[in-house]
Amino acid sequence: MGIWIDTDMGTDDILALLMVARRRSIDGVSLVFGVSVLDQVRRNAAGAVQAFGWEFPVYAGSDRSLLGDIETAENVLGPSGIRSRDRILPAADVWIPDGAVNAMSHWLESRREAELLALGPLTNLAGLAVARPDLLPNIDRIVWMGGGLTGGNHTPHAEFNAAVDPEALQILLDHRAPLQMIDLDACRQVVIDQQDIDTMSIGIEPSELLRDLLGGYLDTALVRGRSAMALYDPVAAAALLCPDRFSMVTADLEVELLDADTRGRTVVTSCPGGQGNVEIVECLDIPAIRNLFFSTLESRA
Repeated sequence: MGIWIDTDMGTDDILALLMVARRRSIDGVSLVFGVSVLDQVRRNAAGAVQAFGWEFPVYAGSDRSLLGDIETAENVLGPSGIRSRDRILPAADVWIPDGAVNAMSHWLESRREAELLALGPLTNLAGLAVARPDLLPNIDRIVWMGGGLTGGNHTPHAEFNAAVDPEALQILLDHRAPLQMIDLDACRQVVIDQQDIDTMSIGIEPSELLRDLLGGYLDTALVRGRSAMALYDPVAAAALLCPDRFSMVTADLEVELLDADTRGRTVVTSCPGGQGNVEIVECLDIPAIRNLFFSTLESRA
């Protein structure tokens, strides 16, 4: 059965899509603001579709948070939301229509036990929950790269995808959406460094572009004095593809909405009775996840 991916189409999103496309059918992709404004996210998606020969449909969704704010990661990643060392995604004449929520709704109408991979702010999925709450029982799980158990990366307290639209997360919690949170603390255990890039025999074309994007992605850490970069969205993709490599536990999740200093903070409380509203990562198989990632890029399925 195919899956749906909701993404803001940064570098690690592209890597995650490559991982999934190698092993599962992708029925559709929806775009959301995040790494950059939606128009740029749309250009990134069009370039990736052309560069990697993707054939699944792509739809544009929310260009701002539910409260109307537009907050992006351009201050870290640059105006395109994608760091590179030399090469860039091609300027592509690929038509990406609007209507992400409608497209997801039509997809879910004919699905049972559907799986979604969410790699950005949850605005599109919140829109789906509000517009078509009757379809939420058709979803088996939403694997979301977001939140943080001990801190943030956008602010000291909040992870980016949660921080820029915490109301969207709250709506999914209110609707009891089947959310699996692959948080910062889990993702930061799986990293890539320059030696990994240098020794990788990339088997996906265009390999030069992909190696350059990997280098630019690593540079996000190098310019901050760190020698390795966490594989954020690919870790969430691994949780979707190989759930047996993750130990998940049920917990109760609250998101801070009111306090300006801690807005978007995710507070997790254990639920021994299993009555929580989210599943979180207790532990993960780091070597297996790294092997899954590298085997994708080296075309070793």
